[in-house]
Amino acid sequence: MRQIPVDTSTAMVMVAQPPSPKIANRQTGEVATDRETGATLMTIDVMFVMDGNAEILNLTVPETGISGELAMGTPVALTGVVARPWENEFNGQKRHGISFRAVAVTSLTAAKAA
Repeated sequence: MRQIPVDTSTAMVMVAQPPSPKIANRQTGEVATDRETGATLMTIDVMFVMDGNAEILNLTVPETGISGELAMGTPVALTGVVARPWENEFNGQKRHGISFRAVAVTSLTAAKAA
């Protein structure tokens, strides 16, 4: 699967919705895990502002990559962000989009306090 690196160095990023477990199967409530490490996967919505444009991105992050208090509005740094195009078919309808994954999301508030 193709992965496209995302440069976040010049963007302002803050938490829009705090992290929550990523659900792999909505019927059973099974929580998604990383295939390589077995770590629980979390989703977090961030507001990504660059060049005067703001977008809400839904990121998937391993639970081990989340550090600091990530309440709504907290400025954060993103590490190792990649975009992955996806496509599937369900009940004869094709859907497609882009998913985003990060290695880590770190609170900048905690870094300033230290």
